[in-house]
Amino acid sequence: MPVVDLHTHSCFSDGTSSPEEVVHAALKSGVQIFALTDHDTMEGTARAHALASERKLKFLYGVEISTCEHNHLHFTGYNIDVHDTDFQTFLAENRQKRTGRIRQVIKQLQAAGVEITEEEVFSRAENTISRAHVADTLKAKGYAPTRQAAFRKYLVEGMPGYVAPIGVSAVEAIRRIKKAGGIAVIAHPGIVTEQWNFPAWKEAGLDGIEVFYPAHSFSMRQELLHLADKYGLFASAGSDYHGPKGGRCSTPGMQIPQNHYNRLLSTLF
Repeated sequence: MPVVDLHTHSCFSDGTSSPEEVVHAALKSGVQIFALTDHDTMEGTARAHALASERKLKFLYGVEISTCEHNHLHFTGYNIDVHDTDFQTFLAENRQKRTGRIRQVIKQLQAAGVEITEEEVFSRAENTISRAHVADTLKAKGYAPTRQAAFRKYLVEGMPGYVAPIGVSAVEAIRRIKKAGGIAVIAHPGIVTEQWNFPAWKEAGLDGIEVFYPAHSFSMRQELLHLADKYGLFASAGSDYHGPKGGRCSTPGMQIPQNHYNRLLSTLF
């Protein structure tokens, strides 16, 4: 089956590899359609595109937008005009909100007796700051053995460093992507089933569902394919690759049935 990855991250957000390294990893895995979708920034996409173009890899400019409704309710946008001033201002505003959230996280951790500073955390971020940078700092200082362990011990709901998500609503995220000429997809919907509102999302302009995702079981994929058919959405695929040190999927790329691959080609290119 064809291999696709429309959900990856570089060091410009919470990934651990450069944009070029992410592209190299995708090529090594046999990925045929690729997108870099860093959180609230498109700063790394030009570098990724340059290498992808050189290596004849089908490439999409992408971004991932978080919402205020749930920590994991995110939407990816593709084929967005990177020169769209309004959209880039929107992303900058989101990054500013992220900065405020992380500063509050650090204050709460300090109040709980954790020895951590803003400088230690923010020095790890090349562009978009995230809780992952806090987790990496906690790991580096010996508070947890891994990024994921640091999240569980300090940063999830009920723990001392938890701060509720910020950002726009799901509908607003979709509308922003569409206004910038992009294609909107719900990311990893299988891990936010309690947040599903496909009628409203479709009305706002949703185009696709990330069906093929590492954490989705066979039954979840079947349910999502049914929803895609019901609402006239295409099925997307993404690994959520964060690099070899990201602690998630170790290699990029997801296999996708030929019929869904063909629809991606006709829809995205």
